[in-house]
Amino acid sequence: MSQEMFWLILTALMTSLFWVPYVLNRMAVRGIVGSMANPSSKLKAQPAWAERSRQAHTNAVENLVVFAALVLALEVLKAGSALTATACAVYFWVRLAHFAVYTAGIPVARTLAFLGGWAVQVVLALALLGIL
Repeated sequence: MSQEMFWLILTALMTSLFWVPYVLNRMAVRGIVGSMANPSSKLKAQPAWAERSRQAHTNAVENLVVFAALVLALEVLKAGSALTATACAVYFWVRLAHFAVYTAGIPVARTLAFLGGWAVQVVLALALLGIL
C-alpha cells in the first residue's frame, strides 16, 4: 500500500469518527430518545461547542471528497512521490487540528488549519498535472 493510500484510509477513518462528540453530547442533553428525534425548535439546544463540532464534521466530509479524489488519481496514475506522501500525512494532521480548533472555537487557528488542508490539495493537484 502506498503512503498516500495509508493516509487516505486514516483520514477517512478519522472523519468517520468526528460525529461521536456531538452525538454523545446530544444524548447527554436530550436523552437517548430525544437524540433520535427529528430536528425541531422544541428540542433542547446543544451547547455551542457541540454545534461547532457538527459543523467541523460537515466540513471534514466536504473536503474528504476532494482529498480522496486526488489521492485515488495519484494511485491510479502511479504519480506518487515523497512529496505527495508527505503532503497526505500533513493533510491528516491539519484536518485533525482543524476539527479540534473548530470545536474549541479558536477562529484564526481554524482558518490556518483549513488553509493547510487546502494547500495540500493544491500540491496533490499540481503533482497530478506534472507541475511538481
